[in-house]
Amino acid sequence: MSSAAFRMEPLGSAHDRSIFQCGEEILDRYLQTQATQDIRRRMANCFVAVEVATGRIAAYYTLSAASIPMVDLPAEETKRLPRYPTLPAVRIGRLAVDRAFQGRGLGAALLADAAHRATPSDIAAFTLLVDAKNDEAVAFYQHHGFRALASQPRMLFLPLATVRNAHPSVG
Repeated sequence: MSSAAFRMEPLGSAHDRSIFQCGEEILDRYLQTQATQDIRRRMANCFVAVEVATGRIAAYYTLSAASIPMVDLPAEETKRLPRYPTLPAVRIGRLAVDRAFQGRGLGAALLADAAHRATPSDIAAFTLLVDAKNDEAVAFYQHHGFRALASQPRMLFLPLATVRNAHPSVG
């Protein structure tokens, strides 16, 4: 993704959401009708990649607070952690790229932006979580370092320490 071609920003009232189409009706409808309600109710925050030249939403993702049962994580992840029943997490609830912008690396850019927003947060979190819709989404997240939970193979996680280690300036 060329940084000059797109800018990342929180979803706002000035953004035209009506023409967004990613190919998954549920994700299109969420952005068009529900995202602002979730923001207002403090259920999730929504961030958009906007094409600089046109102001058009090219992609979006949401972030919200979550937790993960410690027993769902692999033992190698938990051996140095306190024995709490759950660990704090940041959930990427939805992630979608408009059809007109697919194949340009925007999905990876959205993941990087989400990780960078979650890592230095004043609110502590151990991991990023995602619920993949299908096998294609699982493969996408795994390609970017996420690992599946044994008990829920479509729920994947990426420890934020991994992000900090890969990008020391982030956290």
